[in-house]
Amino acid sequence: MNVKIHAKGVTLHEHAKAHIEAAVEGFRKFQLDITTVNVNVSTEKKGVAIEFDIHIAHAQPVVISQGDSDLDTAIDLAIERALKALRRLHDKVIDKHAVSVKDLETLDV
Repeated sequence: MNVKIHAKGVTLHEHAKAHIEAAVEGFRKFQLDITTVNVNVSTEKKGVAIEFDIHIAHAQPVVISQGDSDLDTAIDLAIERALKALRRLHDKVIDKHAVSVKDLETLDV
């Protein structure tokens, strides 16, 4: 998985970069074959905006945009929204491959 962090008009400190990278590593738990994650951090009129652009093999990209007056708050909110979106996508994939109760065989003991 390729991770690219871009900052425009904002100075990202090491703890902010480490926080973003740790969160992106947490995206692996959904086993969705994520190929690339682009993180864009930029300034707005009333604070900062953060955008996660998550590219998944054989699926549409997931794009999460979040703005806030505080950088750390914007990062946390964007991470929560990205986790929620990835969890929903994971649940769709799992449910598609689920086996119904009618298809289960009984075991003779």
